[in-house]
Amino acid sequence: MASSSYTQPETSPQRHPQPSAPKYADLDEVFDDLSSRFILNLPDHQLNSLERICFQVEQAHWFYEDFVREANPSLPSLPLKRFSETFFNACPLLHRWSGDHEGAFAHFMQYKTRVPVCGAIMLNETWDKVVLVKGWKASAGWGFPKGKINESEAEDACAVREVLEETGYNLAGQINPADVIEVSIREQQVTLFVVPNVPEDYAFETKTRKEISKIDWFKLSDLPTWKRNKVPGSKFYLITPFVSCVITSNILRRGTYVCADL
Repeated sequence: MASSSYTQPETSPQRHPQPSAPKYADLDEVFDDLSSRFILNLPDHQLNSLERICFQVEQAHWFYEDFVREANPSLPSLPLKRFSETFFNACPLLHRWSGDHEGAFAHFMQYKTRVPVCGAIMLNETWDKVVLVKGWKASAGWGFPKGKINESEAEDACAVREVLEETGYNLAGQINPADVIEVSIREQQVTLFVVPNVPEDYAFETKTRKEISKIDWFKLSDLPTWKRNKVPGSKFYLITPFVSCVITSNILRRGTYVCADL
């Protein structure tokens, strides 16, 4: 369940909030349109929350990179920090934070890493293979499908939503709340439900855009455990804290497993 110690948008940021983008004359016109799409219609309680505003700005950034630049290739690619600074200056409703954008951005990045994450460890019928997803960038590692929880969203509902978005597989009705692994990583709570009996012949297909590049099955015996492998550059570094817990849950086949904080 979403913690009362944080707030975030009613829905998690999506990689494709709109199907297309028009042509623009310049960046000023772009930010005018983005203000209308992502800021102007927000309720007052969200406009007064830096965290919620920043989530909207991040969503606008994804839309800009994924759709606006695709339709307008002459426009520059902008890192999130530079994009948000420009947006804060361009949109009148964001001017209150433009004077200390550096501090506002740092606060948001720190805050975002503490928002709880939920997902699933999807196993085959014999519990010896697991589904992993790889991020979009060439340097991205493999990890379990997961994502940030929405405000007032149940943990299992978040897991179902994120797995469906990232893999195309619907876990609705297949999650047992008792079969869960919880890990705290740098003050962020990560909750992964262990879900067996996922068919190996299922044709996984992500519903995201420029977020997931590959989805595949891996043998548990081929994956490093946290104790055996602490190499930061490993392509499996995102899953190593969980593998030993998966092995334990495989043996016990029931219960809640809380791994040590990392």
